[in-house]
Amino acid sequence: MTKHMSKIEGLITDHCPNGVEYKTLGELGMFYGGLSGKSKEDFSNGNARFITYMNIYSNISIKTDDTTFVKVSENENQNKIEYGDVLFTGSSETPDECGMSSVLTKLVDEPLYLNSFCFGFRFNDKNLILPEFSKYLFRDNQMRDQIAKTASGVTRFNVSKKRFAKINIPLPPLAVQEEIVKILNSFTELEAELEAELEARKKQYNYYRSKLLTFNDEENKRIREVTLGDIGIMIRGNGLQKKDFTESGVGCIHYGQIYTYYGTFTDKTKSFVSPELAKKLKKVQKGDVIITNTSENLEDVGKAVVWCGEDEIVTGGHATVFRPKMVTGKYFAYYTQTPMFFDQKRKFAKGTKVIDVSATDMCKITIPVPTFNEQDRIVSILDKFNALVNDISVGLPAELNVRRQQYEYYRNKLLTFKEYAK
Repeated sequence: MTKHMSKIEGLITDHCPNGVEYKTLGELGMFYGGLSGKSKEDFSNGNARFITYMNIYSNISIKTDDTTFVKVSENENQNKIEYGDVLFTGSSETPDECGMSSVLTKLVDEPLYLNSFCFGFRFNDKNLILPEFSKYLFRDNQMRDQIAKTASGVTRFNVSKKRFAKINIPLPPLAVQEEIVKILNSFTELEAELEAELEARKKQYNYYRSKLLTFNDEENKRIREVTLGDIGIMIRGNGLQKKDFTESGVGCIHYGQIYTYYGTFTDKTKSFVSPELAKKLKKVQKGDVIITNTSENLEDVGKAVVWCGEDEIVTGGHATVFRPKMVTGKYFAYYTQTPMFFDQKRKFAKGTKVIDVSATDMCKITIPVPTFNEQDRIVSILDKFNALVNDISVGLPAELNVRRQQYEYYRNKLLTFKEYAK
């Protein structure tokens, strides 16, 4: 790495000894919007590819092989994405997650369109900045700090294009950009290899989890399928918003954090609320399970986290507290991750843009109830699997975490330039 850093320092000394020029996005190009005038039917039988919100949010480089289609007629006036365009998500539940970027780094031979909840940016001079460099630049912490400041809102935050146009970016010489891309590509390639290996282990874990929680052979025919309403108490959450979070106080778990932050179980909360507000919210005791009722994706509805801490905490709306009696919290939480549970919750799901499974309908879902000894045996096995694929302190997750930290450190270092004084 020292060798590569020396080479970049040498290139900067040769090409821009007095610093790197910075310009605002407003000076460098134009913004454009996503698809307009589309109905739900246009997305059910499409003829043209479009880039989804999650494609942008999850990837620094656009995945062009995603099979998402929209109906676009021949003479329709819609913006098309071009090679080198930087695409951004337009809104999120927190300002820190607004304006996530992804770049079209491949030449494509078919029209590509953009989700209506996103927007694109196109450089006037496509030879000024390499698309491969852009994909790293706009995800760097320094750039993310600028982007976060363009967002405003209360329960949902939206970016302002006017503020976005004032974002300042460095324009190092192409030779410097190329060398930086080589270094950062080496990090992401290694990360991708580790992620692929970890994904293979996760598939193995998912297979054995479903196998352990399926009771359909002769020996297990005595095990009853019982509704959640019969084996525990469902308590619907109330009145907690992200704006209620405080630096300290009573621990709380917001429903959105269950599918973005927490795993199967936890004994610490990410967030807190004031003791005064906590008195008005639903209480969570040790061994209780908090279940999500609402999300934009059915997969995230019914996600569950077991509270293993000693202190009582609270939760809010769009979440339900399940207080189990005939099953342990962990056994139930692992069961919610199986295809068997998914198939049942799908039957009760309501809504299109926002999916909801009510606490009342959740009570109708059935679950096999073996003896407590058998539940403990299954949980013990799954805890070990869970640690192997999710615990960042051991094995592959730990190695991947170290690589990501190294990548972020060098990305920040490589993308920090002395600004040229005009």
